[in-house]
Amino acid sequence: MVSNKYMKKYLFGILHILSTKNDTIINITDITGSETISRISSGVVATNGKDKKSNYCAMLATQKVSNVCKVLGINALHIKIRARGGNASHLISTGAHTVVTTLVRLGYKIGRIGFYFINRRHYSNSY
Repeated sequence: MVSNKYMKKYLFGILHILSTKNDTIINITDITGSETISRISSGVVATNGKDKKSNYCAMLATQKVSNVCKVLGINALHIKIRARGGNASHLISTGAHTVVTTLVRLGYKIGRIGFYFINRRHYSNSY
């Protein structure tokens, strides 16, 4: 039997990532998805307009969101990644991958990862 000192309690949140060609938007909600805890874009931390799409700005935005989550005690996340969809590209930019790897390096536990591609005829949800 495992003793209580090895058991760790996880407080989950939901991380929504909107990944476009020019920007990465990060939104963290509570587990119900109804209350936004923190929201930031990689364009907020960019010094130039051309830096919005860089991986470095996505990493800095993730660290700012992570600081808010650490204060509230959130230590595990379910991730929902979304591309533009519709008539636009369904490809996920590299900023979304940078967000996920940064969170893992910061010590967050990852629950489920879902990819959502919005289209008129097709709705994809993969776990």
